Amino acid sequence: MIGTHGNDDGVRIYVATMPVDMRKSFDGLVEVVRSFLGHDPLSGSMFVFRNRAGHMLKILWWDQDGLAIFYKRLERGTFRFPYSGEKSLAIGRDELMRLLRGLEIGQRHVA
Repeated sequence: MIGTHGNDDGVRIYVATMPVDMRKSFDGLVEVVRSFLGHDPLSGSMFVFRNRAGHMLKILWWDQDGLAIFYKRLERGTFRFPYSGEKSLAIGRDELMRLLRGLEIGQRHVA
């Protein structure tokens, strides 16, 4: 499935539009996904979060064997998350790669 809501491997990627506390680990991020974003954290989707200052990013992902967290900190600049009145937005793999490089991505569909 390729497109705005998925990738060729079927993994959906959701960007949380509001910042989260980067001290949160597995259980804290799982609760954010369930309670705030309204998604199933064990669905196989990736959930992307940033801190308030915008220079730190975490990705929570269930890879069928367990939860994984990927963490990145930019030394210069900020992660340029899309603005939205929604809690999360679905993006594609190419957009995630741009986001991870600190580049801006276009507005996406509401997730």
